[in-house]
Amino acid sequence: MKNTETKIKRPLVVVAVLTLCVLLVSAVSCNKSTEEPSLTPYSLVIPDGFPKMKIPTDNEPYVERIALGRKLYYDAILSNNGMSCSSCHLQNLGFTINSSSGMPVLPHINMGWKDKFMWDGREQGTLEDVMLFEVEQFFGTDIAKLNAHSQYPTLFSQAYGIDNIKSKDVAKALAQFFRVLISSDSKFDKVQRNEAQFTNDELQGFMIFNSEKGSCTHCHVPPFFADNGLHNIGLDSDFSDPANQGYFHESGDSAHLGQMRTPTLRNVSLRARYMHDGRFSSLEDVINQYNTGVQRTPYLDPIMIKSNNTVNLNLTPLEVSQLAAFLRTLTDSTFIKNPNFSKP
Repeated sequence: MKNTETKIKRPLVVVAVLTLCVLLVSAVSCNKSTEEPSLTPYSLVIPDGFPKMKIPTDNEPYVERIALGRKLYYDAILSNNGMSCSSCHLQNLGFTINSSSGMPVLPHINMGWKDKFMWDGREQGTLEDVMLFEVEQFFGTDIAKLNAHSQYPTLFSQAYGIDNIKSKDVAKALAQFFRVLISSDSKFDKVQRNEAQFTNDELQGFMIFNSEKGSCTHCHVPPFFADNGLHNIGLDSDFSDPANQGYFHESGDSAHLGQMRTPTLRNVSLRARYMHDGRFSSLEDVINQYNTGVQRTPYLDPIMIKSNNTVNLNLTPLEVSQLAAFLRTLTDSTFIKNPNFSKP
């Protein structure tokens, strides 16, 4: 009788253990499906000559996430005044705008490689960090509107496996779209790939750009034509106006007076105004500032001082024209017409 009872108990124990295992596996599977939704992998193509892009491990690129970020980029739901990212960043202008007043808008180009943002560099970190700033502070996004929306809860659930949208989730989705905004198909790029040739003026301008005569590559380093740095380039000698104080306004260190972030020169000819306050309206005006107008102050970046201890370029009118001709070869028609970047 004792042996019979033992034989009966053992199968019951086995069944109980198996049932528990099934329940555990089921629970894990359910959690996994919530945390890791089924997504379509996206292969981010890095152009030849560009460095590897650093992407946070918790925001790997997927087709659904990029599509969500793109939808948000063009949606005024981000703001409380009818504005969207695209209101000030027009694709046909290289994701900037031809404003006639106020601070010129920096273009959304190759931002996946940057870690300093805004003209004065006050926002630093990853794209997710600066997008969180945009969502919470610049736009002041009402997240409740997104959670009550007819589409966004489902889209966020599909993209990130979440049931309640938060600011950080919106920032992640926007960062996804920003990372694919890569410009690398200008005439300059085609010449580098032996697919096109410079005109004589463009070639002469290219040589000036890369020489001590032009000294452009100290800050505007290919392939981005920017160095992600902050510099005082001698625009001003008086810094009483906070708008001209640059990174000093953030740091309080006088060594940072007048330091502004280097803007990319890609698609530079599409802009209507230049410098942090839009004081110039043409490429030739900008070049002439470097040519004859550099202010030599204690805060001037040493890279502005040439080997002969001068700070101005002293280019001839022809050389100014040739340098401008080269800068116009940085316009990327493929980028500004790419249907994948337009309003969905």
